[in-house]
Amino acid sequence: MASRSESRRAAAGALKRLERKGVRSVYLDGATRAPAPGAPAAAGDDAPTIPAPAAGNVAASLDELRETVSACTRCPLHATRTQAVFGVGNPHADLMFIGEAPGADEDRKGEPFVGRAGQLLNKIIAAMGMKREDVYITNILKSRPPNNRDPQPSEVEACEAYLRQQIAIIQPKYICALGRVAAHWLLKTDAPLGAMRTRQHTYEGIPVIVTYHPAALLRNPGFKAPCWEDMKKLMALLKDA
Repeated sequence: MASRSESRRAAAGALKRLERKGVRSVYLDGATRAPAPGAPAAAGDDAPTIPAPAAGNVAASLDELRETVSACTRCPLHATRTQAVFGVGNPHADLMFIGEAPGADEDRKGEPFVGRAGQLLNKIIAAMGMKREDVYITNILKSRPPNNRDPQPSEVEACEAYLRQQIAIIQPKYICALGRVAAHWLLKTDAPLGAMRTRQHTYEGIPVIVTYHPAALLRNPGFKAPCWEDMKKLMALLKDA
């Protein structure tokens, strides 16, 4: 009898073969997700949810999801990307940073936040007393939009289930939404970023802090002080967690 890991590898291979033939609707549809430990159920949330894996299978489950994402053709961005940009960091992280989409550097290297904005994010994480390897970093989209434009609704709809599964597997205690676009899609709101920064948010029962995208800090250094206020708020929450 095949082991569970062998069965999973076989299923992943079958999915890839189907995808190469143009089948695009077999990945995560209809799955269910368990809430984070101790988190209340989100009222009225009928979006697809995905069960958390058994203890000890977290890294393997992320690896399997990475394979699925790497072969994904559910939106047209697969035709223009160099490679999918899945996510990086601690699969058991208490803190998860979520941006909007990969840029040119990320598309080339296959890792989120590795360009100038990523270097600044690394400095922010270090100032918080942590390392990049202590947190988990990903984006709403796993493929770079041409010319770094904002994600389109159809692209987010095609990719959102992958983010949901990442969050369900990692089950962070806190999420930090980096920038207006990520916060809008994550929280399903069109509120201004300034207003979102001053409010309390949750995503599937997980507290969410909204702050400026590191790229915005590079364009406007005046945003650095309020961003650091957001990070101090997040540090206090993590300390009490």
